[in-house]
Amino acid sequence: MTRKRIICPERLRRVPQQFSWVDHRLVRDGHITGLSHEGLSLYLLLVTVADAEGLSYYSNEAVCRLLCMESAVLSRVRRELKDVELIAYKRPLYQVLSLDRPIESLPSPRNSGNRGEAVSIREVFARIAGGAE
Repeated sequence: MTRKRIICPERLRRVPQQFSWVDHRLVRDGHITGLSHEGLSLYLLLVTVADAEGLSYYSNEAVCRLLCMESAVLSRVRRELKDVELIAYKRPLYQVLSLDRPIESLPSPRNSGNRGEAVSIREVFARIAGGAE
């Protein structure tokens, strides 16, 4: 096993004062698998410039200039990132999305056909998984 050691101590990385991060789950959980290089570069830009809520509002022109990207390519890779639910976009605002996906809420007892009756934990998990009990 390779033993890790600092190669260049005078350039040791520190957490900056401004807010920015890259979540390890992007690689570990395969979120970036299959993305284009252009899509990855847009995502890196967005996670770098986003605020604590994941929001940024760089214009198309600014993004294209910063990434040396044509407008048509930006549109394609923005769609690519939206399709895999890494970002949301509503011009001019980008939001980098949490990698945690929300659990769909269960139907209320009134709408579930149980009329307020108790529901087993097995049925709850079956509904979460999309099955029926």
